[in-house]
Amino acid sequence: MCANRASRAASLRNAFDEVQFGPSRTLNLRETLPTVPQALERTESWLRERQMARSGEVLVITGRGNASEGGVSPVREGVRRLLTQLKRRGVITSVTEHTAGSYAIRLAPVAALLDAGRRKRETEPRPTRDPAVLVGIEKETRQLLRELAIRSLESLGGHRLDGRFVSDEMARQFTALIANVPDGGDREARLREVIRSALYDLEEAI
Repeated sequence: MCANRASRAASLRNAFDEVQFGPSRTLNLRETLPTVPQALERTESWLRERQMARSGEVLVITGRGNASEGGVSPVREGVRRLLTQLKRRGVITSVTEHTAGSYAIRLAPVAALLDAGRRKRETEPRPTRDPAVLVGIEKETRQLLRELAIRSLESLGGHRLDGRFVSDEMARQFTALIANVPDGGDREARLREVIRSALYDLEEAI
């Protein structure tokens, strides 16, 4: 009887999760039983892609690890540590334990990637930036980067908007954003969509 009640409760919870999150905002690692490295790679890639899609809140199901040694899931522990890192990197804003085998995750706005890169730059020695990072990009991409750079500098205040500062900000933003665009297909077109999302986030914050 107790087992039946537990099974019904689990089924009901799964039904609520499907309504709240839906398949496009749910990553179920428990179904595929990946190794820890595979789970971490898949989780980070999926969360970054969902961030670009402006998905808001998502669900990552790791499983409890009842069958694991000591009853602790290595995948769950690995994902927990990864989520802490992604919060510092501007990919997510908050994590809550949805169930004993899943995490509800609030994704950060795309513009947060720029803030994370800026904080890292302020706490580490500043490297010499290679101007070649912007060589070869299409005119439309360059124009969008320039607009984003100017908006970003204006939002900070106290920054001169001369050519050197704007070019440096464009290169910084390009480096921060392109890392979140997977290889394959028309990568630069997808980068432009990311830049537009970052511009939208900055405008919403004003």
